[in-house]
Amino acid sequence: MEFFISSAFAQQGGEGTGWTALLFPIVLIAIFYFLLIRPQAKRAKEHKKLISELDKGDEVVTQGGLLGRITEVEESFITMEINDGNQVKVQRNAVAQVVPKGTMKGKADPAETKKTGK
Repeated sequence: MEFFISSAFAQQGGEGTGWTALLFPIVLIAIFYFLLIRPQAKRAKEHKKLISELDKGDEVVTQGGLLGRITEVEESFITMEINDGNQVKVQRNAVAQVVPKGTMKGKADPAETKKTGK
């Protein structure tokens, strides 16, 4: 029955296997940090800045895909007009991006109307 079980021979460790065995996990952690953790933290910081700078009249897109103009800003919610007379209230954190003014077609921004006189 010994031919079914191969004999195991212990390998003798050479010089330097102690620090080289630690090198791989350290390099792996560094790669994870620079490719995953650091960019995610940077995006979170940029999103937090974007949320704090929201103002009435900004045109925004939510994470759900709604495009609208902000009509009211509260501490944790914003009210945005998605078309003439239809307003929705969403959490500030749901805003994905601020788009350039004029992206929304239709009713002009009241502040822009005063400036241009149209």
